Amino acid sequence: MNRRELLVKSGLFLTALTLSPSRASALGGVVLETGTTVPDFDLPGSSQSEPDRKQWSSRDLRGRWLAVYFYPRDFTGGCTIEARGFESLHADFLQAGGEVIGISADSVDDHESFCESEGLSFPLLSDPDGTVSKAYGSWMAPYSLRHTFLIDPEGVLRERWVAVRPNGHAREVLDSLTSFQNKATV
Repeated sequence: MNRRELLVKSGLFLTALTLSPSRASALGGVVLETGTTVPDFDLPGSSQSEPDRKQWSSRDLRGRWLAVYFYPRDFTGGCTIEARGFESLHADFLQAGGEVIGISADSVDDHESFCESEGLSFPLLSDPDGTVSKAYGSWMAPYSLRHTFLIDPEGVLRERWVAVRPNGHAREVLDSLTSFQNKATV
């Protein structure tokens, strides 16, 4: 049995990562490089803080820092932990001039239920065919992989996390955002 077959059989395929000097590849595709302009997205979604809004576009969010996190499924253990972590720090992200966006293949209705049940105030966007997830290197059909991207106000990727562990991850992303902001003011 070769290494890939062993990883797939053992269930470790979601976290398998190969690094090369010029790019990072995960089984979900080529992960975006830091310093590059990220692909735009325009997706339907749900948000408790903006219940009448049905569509989110990255172009509308320019001028703010974005923490875009991809995750497999609403109402699962790791995804709930990760969502709660981002929610617990959402006010801090907003105060730092940032916004949190969650993206998965779940339907808008599932996102609405998940936002309501967990009290999430940031938007969860629906990417059922994985178009945006694929563009970010975060797709293994039929799910988005657990990757996070920190995007600056001009749409440039500043930091990425691949095969994220949900516990404490939101704090790590917020700390990175404030670190970039502190470097810019020095």
